Amino acid sequence: MPESGKWVVKLPRGAMPPLRVWISGVEQQEGGDFVLNGRHLEFDRPLEKEGRLGLFRWSMIFFGIAGTYRKNDCVDVQYTTPSGATRLVTGLDIEPPGSANGS
Repeated sequence: MPESGKWVVKLPRGAMPPLRVWISGVEQQEGGDFVLNGRHLEFDRPLEKEGRLGLFRWSMIFFGIAGTYRKNDCVDVQYTTPSGATRLVTGLDIEPPGSANGS
């Protein structure tokens, strides 16, 4: 069960170590950058995923008036399956501290 106060990324079903983890293309180290807790990766540092664009912001982008420059962390994980195959998943969901989905 994830610890509260941490940003949590849920691993795909069947994902087993060894794991390689990247945030926005920068490799992370287990123990220093994240902790593996069951089927969850827990991060102390704030992670953010850009939410859906509203009509106003989408219109501004569409008409070339403005872009979007919000922080948008992308979590990618390479893992081993129970059969021994290596898989890579990209853009995993990030659950902020206190999220109801973090359990």
